[in-house]
Amino acid sequence: MVEKLWDGRFSEKTDKSVEAFTSSIDIDKRLYAYDIEGSIAHCKMLAKTQIIADDEASRLIEGLKQVKNEIENSSFKTDDSLEDIHMHIESRLTQIVGEVAQKLHTARSRNDQVAVDIRLYLKDEVKNIIGKLVDLKKIIIKLSKKHIDVFMPGYTHMQRAQPVLLSHHLMAYYEMFSRDRQRFDDCIKRIDVMPLGSAALAGTTYPIDRQYTANLLGFSKISANSIDAVSDRDFIIEFLASASICMMHLSRMSEELIIWTSSEFNFIELSDAFSTGSSIMPQKKNPDVPELVRGKSGRVFGNLIALLSIMKSLPLAYNRDMQEDKEPLFDSVDTLKACINIFALMLDKIKINQSNTYKATLSGFLNATDMADYLATRGMPFRKAHACVGNCVNYAQNNNKELHELSIDELKLFSPLIDKEIYEFLTTEKMVNRRISFGGTARDNVLKAINKAEKKA
Repeated sequence: MVEKLWDGRFSEKTDKSVEAFTSSIDIDKRLYAYDIEGSIAHCKMLAKTQIIADDEASRLIEGLKQVKNEIENSSFKTDDSLEDIHMHIESRLTQIVGEVAQKLHTARSRNDQVAVDIRLYLKDEVKNIIGKLVDLKKIIIKLSKKHIDVFMPGYTHMQRAQPVLLSHHLMAYYEMFSRDRQRFDDCIKRIDVMPLGSAALAGTTYPIDRQYTANLLGFSKISANSIDAVSDRDFIIEFLASASICMMHLSRMSEELIIWTSSEFNFIELSDAFSTGSSIMPQKKNPDVPELVRGKSGRVFGNLIALLSIMKSLPLAYNRDMQEDKEPLFDSVDTLKACINIFALMLDKIKINQSNTYKATLSGFLNATDMADYLATRGMPFRKAHACVGNCVNYAQNNNKELHELSIDELKLFSPLIDKEIYEFLTTEKMVNRRISFGGTARDNVLKAINKAEKKA
């Protein structure tokens, strides 16, 4: 039986059922490279400060490199009695280099060891996610530029509201994903703090050089309070919150893609390569990819709530509850990366049904606001113009017509200010291109936004 790190205190061996229950090796084994990286840096620091001898440090570092090779070559064996990746690595290191391996844990605890592992891991993963978001944004820019002359209805309350450019609609998601990228950039600032050297909770009596260790590991800051350093999981919660917001954006876009692929809309068509069929209905082409992205958002939201719930009542400092932080974290990282990846690939092959999107702008009284603006520019107060056009819409509905389908004589029933030029005023193209306010849907505005985004990409 493997000896526990704490066996000296106990008179009974740990029950097998407890070993199985408390083991986290199946979850935290993915941290092996970061654990070894942290241990090598710690070892170098111990040698620099003469806490251990240089030759001892050399043997430990070579042993740690061998352990890493064994893990990566799948020859490394795991055992629930060793609980986690940290103890597995130390146990194997002891088999390789002998008793000197027991010096590696000088001036540290598993508490600060796991904290540094997670921070190293998450810093890399957030940078990875940022790169994937950049790729997704490039696809949106590409689509927006390609379809700059495609018109579609803009919606509020899921009712047709005013015509917009499809590119303007797509660039709204570019803005969302840009904010996501900013959140992840900012998130790294809180992740990039080196906790190693805090030991169990009170620091250490050894003359360690924390700045040296931080430099070796690429941390820009060192934790200021040893109690906080080992009990802090705010940086994970912040990441999960940022991931949840990003998944919410992906889910919103998924919802629109699903609606737009329906027969009722038929605005877009997804590539066959990113669709599935039905086991019973031969005609079906289902938007399973956006549906799954929409569904997976709930998992990431749940992971955020799970970790908030774990942390909300924990007294300082470390508690074993915090072992449960890794599963929701790892799941959210994997889910978010997979969703961004598949979304970029899917969007790159999307087909726009331009005639259908344009046709949809011609019904539903999308030009009502423009008619009110037309009357306002001729001296009628806007509120009065609003009421006037409302009456006109009511009349048109009762006669199964759109506003632009009413004759000039019918239109003049509502105001003598109306003349024939109103028909030009109410065209989709003119309505879109008159919206020249900064951030509006006019073609020149949208092109400027696309060009600016291209330069940032």
